[in-house]
Amino acid sequence: MATSVGQETHVLLVALPVQGHLNPMLKFAKLLSRPNLRFTLATTEQARDLLSAANTADEEHLSPVDLAFFPDGLPKDHPRADDSLLVSLRNVGAKNLSKIVESKRFSCIVTVPFAPWVPGVAAAYNIPCALLWIQACGAYSVYYRYYMKTNTFPEDLEDLNQTVDLPALPLLEVRDLPSFMLPSSGSNFNNLMLDFVDCLKNVKWVLVNSFYELESEIIDSMSDLKPIIPIGSLVSPFLLGADEDKTLDEKNLDLWRSDGDCMKWLDTQARSSVVYISFGSLLKWSENQVKSIATAMRNRGDSFLWVIRPKEIAQNVDILHEMVQEGQGVVIEWGPQERILSHVAISCFVTHCGWNSTMETVVTGVPVVAYPSWIDQPLDARLLVDVFGIGVRMRNDAVDGELKVAEVERCIEAVTEGLSAEDMRRRARELKQAARSALAPGGSSAQNLDSFIGYITSCV
Repeated sequence: MATSVGQETHVLLVALPVQGHLNPMLKFAKLLSRPNLRFTLATTEQARDLLSAANTADEEHLSPVDLAFFPDGLPKDHPRADDSLLVSLRNVGAKNLSKIVESKRFSCIVTVPFAPWVPGVAAAYNIPCALLWIQACGAYSVYYRYYMKTNTFPEDLEDLNQTVDLPALPLLEVRDLPSFMLPSSGSNFNNLMLDFVDCLKNVKWVLVNSFYELESEIIDSMSDLKPIIPIGSLVSPFLLGADEDKTLDEKNLDLWRSDGDCMKWLDTQARSSVVYISFGSLLKWSENQVKSIATAMRNRGDSFLWVIRPKEIAQNVDILHEMVQEGQGVVIEWGPQERILSHVAISCFVTHCGWNSTMETVVTGVPVVAYPSWIDQPLDARLLVDVFGIGVRMRNDAVDGELKVAEVERCIEAVTEGLSAEDMRRRARELKQAARSALAPGGSSAQNLDSFIGYITSCV
């Protein structure tokens, strides 16, 4: 049934209470924003408490997005560590989300992948469902091929040195695979991914925060299996060249208070002189990592902007405290990463390789030192280094498993002044332009978005 003039199409977005889920979903809504298109972003009540504490959503309305919250089934004082939240939501998520679904007439439900019970809710109410895949197309391909058994994998994923040969990807080792697949992650994460693949039967579209020109061969390789539709990059419009005065839009749902004063410090630094270091919202720094990177910064004399959570770790490392006191660098607990990466003073990004950070560094054209830890990060590191060609991999010592000062120095030198540094910068500039073109009128992602919007607005 065609949309009547003035009739509103309402889309329900569902995300887990995690920084890397909430902000892509918010940016997705703003990217789709059209007259008569309205969004409700639903997440758990825990997120409301965190957002209120950070003063990033003191109103429950972020035009054109309303916020809604549902119980996760755990006591308010529960730490929600490890996989307890996922296990609880597997049991009560569908029931509690259904109350929100029943409150309005939704034309479509869009969910993140790690809430695989959501497509079942959509099916129960006969509402078309889309999955917003917030990792690389490469990660989607690996998960799908493994759990659907379309390709050959080692029988035992305990041996991390075994190789895996998959279409459109470099030759991988088991250690490069998403960690949720590995026995070391435990049965609950493995069950989560089994549920995810099973839920695809209730998913009409798999929309991906990527763009065709970035992962074209991987996207093409999935066309005869469960096709993926790139609609990214899901970043603030100013990164794509939009007039900042004409966009809302740097409004994020940050779970921690952002330190904007670091931008004033960046303004005082020379062009391409500052190393930006951040491991995202989930990973915690070890004291060894902080000491090794700090010592490397001291030895090289590099200026730095460093996101460290919890901040107490930074205070316990004398050499880092001294450098901050001397003005060589700045340490913050959370910051406006898109603004930081787009600043002319940034020379490179030492990153954990989470996909949101990966897309932001691609869109801003910044070379990387890739230092992944878990989930999809090892695979993202392989893409950044071996497919996109915009970085080097930093590794822990093979003997004691610790990060060494010499390794940090080697990597920073490689991306800033090494033999391949100019090639990395050139490739980074090319991808930056390709990202802008993808969402420009007539671009590959823009066309995919228009098709999706056309369908959901015709179903009112």
